[in-house]
Amino acid sequence: MNTKHTPSRRKMLMLAAAAMSTGIIPILGHTDDDSHDDYDDDHKYATGDNTTYAPANTGLTGRIVVVGGGMAGVTAAKYLRLWGGTGVQVTLVEPSLTYTSNIMSNLVLNNSRTVSSLAYGYSSVASKYGVVVKQARVQSLNTSAKSLALSDGSTLAYDRLIVAPGIDFMDAYGLTQTDYENNTPHAWRAGPQTELLRTQLAAIPNNGFFVMTIPKAPYRCPPGPYERACLVADFLKTYKGAASKVIVLDENASIQAEVDSFTYAFSTLHAGVIDYRPGVSNIQINASTKVVRYSDQLGASVSINAHVVNPIPPQRAAGSASGLWLANAGLNNSVSNGAPDGRWCVVDVLSYESTAAAAVHVIGDAASCGLPKAGHVANQEAKICADAILRILGGLQPDSAPVANSACYSPITASTASWLTAVYQYDPVTRKMVVAANGGLTANARATEAASISNGNFRQMNTWFNTLMGDSFA
Repeated sequence: MNTKHTPSRRKMLMLAAAAMSTGIIPILGHTDDDSHDDYDDDHKYATGDNTTYAPANTGLTGRIVVVGGGMAGVTAAKYLRLWGGTGVQVTLVEPSLTYTSNIMSNLVLNNSRTVSSLAYGYSSVASKYGVVVKQARVQSLNTSAKSLALSDGSTLAYDRLIVAPGIDFMDAYGLTQTDYENNTPHAWRAGPQTELLRTQLAAIPNNGFFVMTIPKAPYRCPPGPYERACLVADFLKTYKGAASKVIVLDENASIQAEVDSFTYAFSTLHAGVIDYRPGVSNIQINASTKVVRYSDQLGASVSINAHVVNPIPPQRAAGSASGLWLANAGLNNSVSNGAPDGRWCVVDVLSYESTAAAAVHVIGDAASCGLPKAGHVANQEAKICADAILRILGGLQPDSAPVANSACYSPITASTASWLTAVYQYDPVTRKMVVAANGGLTANARATEAASISNGNFRQMNTWFNTLMGDSFA
């Protein structure tokens, strides 16, 4: 037997332990009595200030660079060190000092949350796990030389690279990036635009019109736009009059997630306030006058005089625009309707290795892998990818049957919420992750929704959120 590349029993045990931990986050198993309404205390707990960890010496070695400090990138960096041990060198490249969670950011619009309460730093992954955090931007990627050029003038060499850049927002509907920043915020990246949209919503006249758009899927957080419509409707009818309107222009033919919950919310809880219009096209928005024009399902031209316009534009992997580093490296290689569209990065879902470049792995919203683009999913993808890389470093193949869990809560009013969860398994026939049911792959399986919209779900939402953020950032 040739043992030259055979990993030791200890390595194999460590790698097996990593595999078993891939989907560890407990999600929807709380009772309606769970209550974690103190955001400050929970946020402090989620950062894990009083816990330290000592990565084991597994015998594995390698230089791993992770680009992007969002949900996917920071989780991958943390678990590579936690599972891989002291010989695995991990550098996290991120230009910002903190990450602001997009999850829960819709609650900023009705003053239930603040943007600052959604901010998470990188001190824990640095001090507790030994991740080197480098505050810089990627200037260029040389996949042949396995090196990155950074904005601070330095160069990083890698054995394996994880790319988790998130998304960019495309110019759309006659709007530019300047319009998004100053006049018609999409607020689909939590931060200043969220604050701007909150201010505009607060200033809307009594019985005013709020118009929002939803791009064709895929986009970040499938239930998110419908959740936003509900929260804005709840705010308007409470503070601005029951004749207020939230007009939802959806480029998709139907609601994309939590169909039962949102159909009920639109038609019953927020009846008369939410005006949902699916299958629209040719949307045009005047950033100055707030006039919105579009074609309805029958092709007729419609015009709306809005008071606040919230366009959620189509998205693509960050860095995919012509001349940017991701595009220059050829990683944005997705195809739509049989033609290259260059929006997403296609990966092998067993390891998240790019199909366009060896030793480069893409996770999170930028990846095209069959999973929803969402924060909890990004956490799951990061663990599958980290486990696969550690197996590769140990001379093994990636797990041939990965499992991922997708879960999220959706606030419907200021005090009630719904939820959605699904388990995804690898389908060796299609080589994609698909929704599983009854313990295995089942045709036409679908995600599970909450049985009702309730206050108990709203309380549980805070527990879920703090558990998830603690797992990624603590």
